[in-house]
Amino acid sequence: MTKLYKAALFGGAVVALFALSAYQTKTTDKPADPVYDNLDKSVKPGDDFFKYANGGWLKRNPIPAAYSSWGIGNVVSEELRDRLKKINEDALKANAPKGSSTQKIGDFYYTGLDSVNIEKQGINPIKAQLDIIDQATDIAGILNAAAVLTTTGTRNIIGSGVRQDAKNSVKTIVQLSQSGLGLPNRDYYFKTDARTTKVRTDYMTNHLPAMLKLSGWNEQKATQGAASIFKIEKFLADSSRKLENLRDPYRNYNKMTIAQLGKLTPNINWPVIFSKLEYKQPIDTVIVGQPEYYRAVNTALSTFSVDEWKAYLRWKLISSYAPYLNSAADAESFRFSGKVISGRKEQLPRWKRVLDTENGLMGELLGQLFVKEYFPVEAKQRYTDMVEAIRQAYREHIAKLDWMSPETKQKALAKLNAIHPKVGYPDKWKDFSSMEISRDSYAGNVMQAKHWAYLFNINKLGKPVDHTEWGMTPQTYNASYSPSNNEITLPAAQFSIPGVKDSEVDDAVAYGYVAASTIGHEITHGFDDEGRQFDAKGNLRAWWTPTDSAKFTKRANMLADQFSSYVVLDSLHVNGKASLGENIADLGGIVLGIDAFKKTQQYKESKLIDGLTPMQRFFLGYALGWLGQQRDESLANQILTDVHAPGFLRVNGPFSDVPEFYQAFHIKKGDKMWIDPDKRVKIW
Repeated sequence: MTKLYKAALFGGAVVALFALSAYQTKTTDKPADPVYDNLDKSVKPGDDFFKYANGGWLKRNPIPAAYSSWGIGNVVSEELRDRLKKINEDALKANAPKGSSTQKIGDFYYTGLDSVNIEKQGINPIKAQLDIIDQATDIAGILNAAAVLTTTGTRNIIGSGVRQDAKNSVKTIVQLSQSGLGLPNRDYYFKTDARTTKVRTDYMTNHLPAMLKLSGWNEQKATQGAASIFKIEKFLADSSRKLENLRDPYRNYNKMTIAQLGKLTPNINWPVIFSKLEYKQPIDTVIVGQPEYYRAVNTALSTFSVDEWKAYLRWKLISSYAPYLNSAADAESFRFSGKVISGRKEQLPRWKRVLDTENGLMGELLGQLFVKEYFPVEAKQRYTDMVEAIRQAYREHIAKLDWMSPETKQKALAKLNAIHPKVGYPDKWKDFSSMEISRDSYAGNVMQAKHWAYLFNINKLGKPVDHTEWGMTPQTYNASYSPSNNEITLPAAQFSIPGVKDSEVDDAVAYGYVAASTIGHEITHGFDDEGRQFDAKGNLRAWWTPTDSAKFTKRANMLADQFSSYVVLDSLHVNGKASLGENIADLGGIVLGIDAFKKTQQYKESKLIDGLTPMQRFFLGYALGWLGQQRDESLANQILTDVHAPGFLRVNGPFSDVPEFYQAFHIKKGDKMWIDPDKRVKIW
């Protein structure tokens, strides 16, 4: 249940402080103030606090051509990439023994930068899989090809993986989820507004035929294949659930035997498919997230011809590996995904793209080296202590709630006390010894790494849940709450402070930027509209009284309605239901962060820094975490596909519900952010 970094504006739930070297504007010896220097004093705090807090920086820092957004997270990312680049360059120079971490890192980086060999190989690295698709003569052959593609990371009609059983968290089980669309989600196939229609038209008439031609087909065959692909995808999209409906854990929990699954999908021989998916043991029970999707897959298998399915699978394969193939395939992939979908003007340099790919596929190998050089012990202790400060604030909030019964409070406190924090890096690292990396082929290395990750996942089946495992790497800008494990994960990168010592960041800024926006946010996810349905042991179970559940839902619906009223772009509104969990977590994180901060010495002393009170600096510190701006294309895509509201509304939205914000900045009725007291949302 990873929470995407700062609302997908930058790519993960970062709490890292920023590179002051890229941000600093002062020329004196005094360090730049991490909040004062960003202010745009031409904006009233009560009209648009996000612009007031961050507007100065935004004016000085337009979005670079290679990015769909630009902000504080990108500044940190650039610093991280430089560090990872050094690790990779050192690995390149080392004469490391085969099979060592250094050899794998160096060889992966080498092949990614070897554009001459990549160009020479063309699409040959995926030829074996193309041949499997071409050899299919019936539906069984199509399903066999689909299973093989799944094992090496090509998403198609089968969305299979091993995860914890939501109702029995000590067990792992095979789970099937809706999958197989080429556009970002189902809404792109049906919405009729001009922006979405333009994307869909480009996809059908330009992108699909171009990619099929790059896979080796002639123009006529590519044009026909593109039409078939879109028909299949639209058919599947019609039975795919909307974004907000994917957040209901009960509705998306449908356990069935293989016999029952066979009745749902009689055209699919699941024992054979699971064998092709490389499961080593018999499977008797699965959880199907969206049965109507698999019912549609079953119908589609007999509705569309084998040749149409071949076109579909060919497209899924070439699109999945295009960024790692020759320049023509890479360029067309970027043209659509980067430019049309996200609004970017140009690609990142190759070395950055290779590092990002490597980091996603074998990040813990890099992480072991990263933490040795860049993660100070003092920072870990500061934020470990901050976790406990937020936990204590939450205990006090629960005790004071006037809408929750003592019975539910007792269970809520038990769950809160049981939350396990993972801070910094794993105590036990993943074993990458079976991953084969060579200097033969970049796409080949990507395929090897994807297959290794796939096997790592499915081999969990039948084994005890490993609570030491991390789902993220130490150098990842992300943070998460896992409902099945009842734990929060806070990677080391979130505590890096490029260009400034951690000790130079005052508690007001740190509590707003770290304690509220990430630690408090992630802990609150255990009690948002989705997370609250899991108990202290991580099991999906009704532990609230019906009355308390109804009271919670009433308050949550107020927040959903508040966010649904915000217009983001043209006539595009925030999806208040889809983003509800994130908005509850934001609001919860803020109020918890405030109470935790009130116990600090800085708050009690109430000294001004750059003319700002401690509480003003707290709110500015929180807003700092969302400093950034997006291109319109990226913003529109986020609204349709992401459960996070845009960054500026993750500041202005919840602040409008917080009494301390009104007091700190003297917000008055008539200011644009004003909400009447009786209409402000208070949950936790």
